[in-house]
Amino acid sequence: MKLDRILPFARLLLQNAVCEGNIAVDGTMGNGHDTEFLANLVGDSGHIYGFDIQERAITETSKRLKSAELDSRCTLFLAGHEQIKRKIPEQYHGQVTGAIFNLGYLPGGDKSIVTTEKTTIEAIEQLLDIMAPEGIIVLVIYHGHPGGAVERDAILDFTGSLPQERAHVLQYRFINQANNPPFIVAIEKRQ
Repeated sequence: MKLDRILPFARLLLQNAVCEGNIAVDGTMGNGHDTEFLANLVGDSGHIYGFDIQERAITETSKRLKSAELDSRCTLFLAGHEQIKRKIPEQYHGQVTGAIFNLGYLPGGDKSIVTTEKTTIEAIEQLLDIMAPEGIIVLVIYHGHPGGAVERDAILDFTGSLPQERAHVLQYRFINQANNPPFIVAIEKRQ
């Protein structure tokens, strides 16, 4: 057996939570890789809601989805992930089974535009309100940039204090790698 690297492990968690016909969220679309992955998981009868505050992310994700003929399964918002509860139609509240966030900055983009602990924690709280029981939130935490350690620590404090009756929280990281390697915090909603 070999240990899964960070991104394959994140996808494994999502595969266990999201299936045909489900509703899922990409809280930080970036270049659209996770949006495309989720769109394949939900099939024609499911739907993905994607969020990003950068026009470039919307453009790149749209191109990727159109190229893969998956765009009809996705609604993309030029909006922060702290608007999840407001933007996802109420009819789907209680039905979201998976969500992913890659925290940090858009690869190849403006490194001064980063996710923040305030909006990320707001998004997590909103998702816990509208997710189905056993739904999974996967946070891939990139923390080697200015401000990254502040967001990392706030998220670890917040998720570590979630009551176990509300959620199970897992941390998956390699502890002997240099240069602030990314790691995962996964939150499984209980009831």
